[in-house]
Amino acid sequence: MILDKLENSELYSKISSNLELGLNFLRNTDLKTIRPGRYEIHGNDVFALVSEYDSKKPEDCRLEAHQVYSDIQYLVSGSERIGFESLNGQTELSSYNSEKDIVFYKGEGNPFLLQSGMIAVFFPHDVHRPCIQVAGPEKVKKVVVKVRI
Repeated sequence: MILDKLENSELYSKISSNLELGLNFLRNTDLKTIRPGRYEIHGNDVFALVSEYDSKKPEDCRLEAHQVYSDIQYLVSGSERIGFESLNGQTELSSYNSEKDIVFYKGEGNPFLLQSGMIAVFFPHDVHRPCIQVAGPEKVKKVVVKVRI
């Protein structure tokens, strides 16, 4: 996992060309005015999903992981807690869904705070539990860039 401010994201661009494309999209797009939806950056290899939602109660959030894509999660506005832990034999709640590239796990993860202007990059070995409210429900605008590994 990587946790940092978007302004420092160039430090991570050399990890892979697809990650670099995703980070460039976040740095060079007017994210305050972008509408919810899917935005292709490099076909199905790199694309962005923009969403607006209310952060949720912890019991309404699940640990998840992906096998094909890494996530770059960026908060345009709002804040949320995200549970995190390394993939290490957690109990699956459901089988891997290859169509959605997701599997859910039992557990909570160790929470950290993601605030506006920050990125969290989750690789396939990173189990994460996003969208958790900090001090009650809050309007959040988030961009998740899916990066094929």
